[in-house]
Amino acid sequence: MKNYRKMTYPYVLWISIMIILPMLLIMFYAFTVDGNKVAKVAFSLENFKRFFKDEIFLQVLIKSFRVALITTVLCLFLGYIPAYFIARSSEGVKMKWVLLITIPTWINMLVRTYAWIGIMQRDGILNKLFKLIGLGPYEMMYTEGAVILGMVYNFLPFMILQIYTSLTKMDNSLIEAAQDLGGNRFQCFMKVTLPLSMPGVISGITLVFLPAVSSFCIPKMLGGGQYMLVGNLIEKQFLTTGDWSFGSAISLIMTIIIMISMYITKKVDTTEKAEA
Repeated sequence: MKNYRKMTYPYVLWISIMIILPMLLIMFYAFTVDGNKVAKVAFSLENFKRFFKDEIFLQVLIKSFRVALITTVLCLFLGYIPAYFIARSSEGVKMKWVLLITIPTWINMLVRTYAWIGIMQRDGILNKLFKLIGLGPYEMMYTEGAVILGMVYNFLPFMILQIYTSLTKMDNSLIEAAQDLGGNRFQCFMKVTLPLSMPGVISGITLVFLPAVSSFCIPKMLGGGQYMLVGNLIEKQFLTTGDWSFGSAISLIMTIIIMISMYITKKVDTTEKAEA
């Protein structure tokens, strides 16, 4: 037993340096005024008051949740059908489709997002295709639609794989029993398949919504720096404004919101499993 405990020491050290220490620093800066200037350190809730009192910051927070919610809903609708058909395919076909879905994730997110800039810009591939049929050119870059499209593209594989995993674990004999009792395909799907796939759906929602609400890379690149979400606001406070205290306070607020969201989804998932 002692040998096993010794084997955990490197992991505990790694977690302490890479996770616990940065979180402690964020908490320190969040509860201090001018925390980056040691001579003026003073414990205060002023940074949190500043965030909730300023209407602009609240609008950024609301916009971030709205964009993340739209992204999650689109990923759910676009991801469920492919996941369902992949799960219903033969073993050889399943592996091929899963490979095709995961291949884009092997490429860095920055590179994938840059590719969309080349596709959607005014002289990009899409506008050239539109020009061939007498349409356009359209201004697609630096809009909310471009940001949502970039998020859906980057996060859709997570939704598909989670739902696919849940569907593959489903006992097919339950569907056969429902059919024997007179249920048609739609009824079997709504009464059996959909409820049993809910753990995968909830996991997919979690894996899409949480990174989407705090994303800063995609809005910055496809929004042209003019489309600001919470992630961009935090980045600006740390790298541009130099207000580490306010940036840490926003980060801590987002951490609490994300933890609450994860707790709610876990409770829903537990309830679904209990009902099943």
